[in-house]
Amino acid sequence: MDILIKNAFLLTMEGPGVGLIEDGAVVVKGNLIHDVGSTDELTRKYKAHRTIDSKGKVVMPGLIDGHIHTGLALLRGMAQDTYHWLQKGIGPFKPHFTRDDIVKGSMMNILEGLKAGTTTFCDYDYPMTEIAHNYLKIGVRARLAATMNEFPPDLHRLNIGELYPFDPSIGEHMLQENVRLMEEWHERGNGRITCVFGPQGPDMMSRELMLEVKNLAEKYETKIHMHVAQGDREIDQMMKRYNKRSVEFLDEIGYLNERLMAVHLTEATREEAELVARRGASMLYCAGSIGIIDGLVPPVMEFLNAGGTAGLGTDQAPGNNCSNMFNEMKFAAILNKVKKSDPTVMPAWKVLRMATIEGARAIGLEKEIGSLKPGKKADLIIVNLKEPGLCPVITHPVRNIVPNLVYSARGHEVETVIVDGSIVVENRKVLTVEEEKVVYQAQKAAEGLAARAAEDFMKSGTKTVNMMEKGYL
Repeated sequence: MDILIKNAFLLTMEGPGVGLIEDGAVVVKGNLIHDVGSTDELTRKYKAHRTIDSKGKVVMPGLIDGHIHTGLALLRGMAQDTYHWLQKGIGPFKPHFTRDDIVKGSMMNILEGLKAGTTTFCDYDYPMTEIAHNYLKIGVRARLAATMNEFPPDLHRLNIGELYPFDPSIGEHMLQENVRLMEEWHERGNGRITCVFGPQGPDMMSRELMLEVKNLAEKYETKIHMHVAQGDREIDQMMKRYNKRSVEFLDEIGYLNERLMAVHLTEATREEAELVARRGASMLYCAGSIGIIDGLVPPVMEFLNAGGTAGLGTDQAPGNNCSNMFNEMKFAAILNKVKKSDPTVMPAWKVLRMATIEGARAIGLEKEIGSLKPGKKADLIIVNLKEPGLCPVITHPVRNIVPNLVYSARGHEVETVIVDGSIVVENRKVLTVEEEKVVYQAQKAAEGLAARAAEDFMKSGTKTVNMMEKGYL
């Protein structure tokens, strides 16, 4: 065997809960989990090239970020606390991005998530054919989509509420980029990188292009990763263009099925959320981002209660500010408790499953990742419970490990990350890229972007401009 991890609190995520084995071990051979069980049993059965003693630590599946835009990382903290986030928040900066900016920011964002235990990233950006190289280099798992829309570059100059003008040539170019991504990158990196289609939203492209994407997803037998009912702005655009709300429109054109990974559902009604669930589409819930950008809690509880499968996502740095799935789990639990005025809803074990095995189901990779089971890919993390914020560890009369992971962990407690059987983080150090170089390059790129966009930002009229002028920031 290649790796034997022993003496751990093992969270297998098998069964209906977290599948805890108190003194557990995992055996890794090649890129697969070979065996899972008690330390006593597995240490008697196997010898390995490398043995990791994880006494006082949790070993669990790597976290799955079901929805992230890593290419926006350079705008972290530059579009918060304002209205009209898409047009006026990030809009003034978008035309000034270079491809180099996007790639450098993306690498920093991936590095951030990896160090906090994310092993699978469902990235949704443009140009994804260039961002994909980051995933190949850093050694994590990725489910990639190239963003598609028909927007003109000066969207931020439109009046709020004005119907978006579509440019079919832009849509066709972006569509071909997604096809190229599929043909060049699907199953690269020993199968770590897989691809899906990424229409940005039903309000952001024509019906004709939406149908073309649907046909291609069927041709390539893959999924569609798309924002759905992501805000009142989207609903307003859909009513003006089609006299239909997003979910009704998507149902009409055959999008509501098991291929669809529906992101946000922010403005979906209870009935709409239940319909999406019944049709077999999954939901990707980004609690922190939508809480910060819109001040809302999407109907994830209604979706789950209707039998839907939901995962979690961090969304993007200028929305959520951090790509940390521990942060996302905490947000998801707390915001829903507040919304329902009920401390028992969205318990810690449930959100931990949404970040692992349920997240894997939501993105269509549950046969490969999401739990510690023989035959699955060896994607796992080791979390140090001896950190002050995760201490004490109690197993009787109540086990406090899972609540502490969800409500107390901040991500720095992740010591070791293994992806596809390879150790990519050890003792908190990333082994595949130079962290200081990645951060330095992103910082320099962000400074250049901010300088180029300064004039457009100052003319945008956002509350952020007002806060700057008054010295609040």
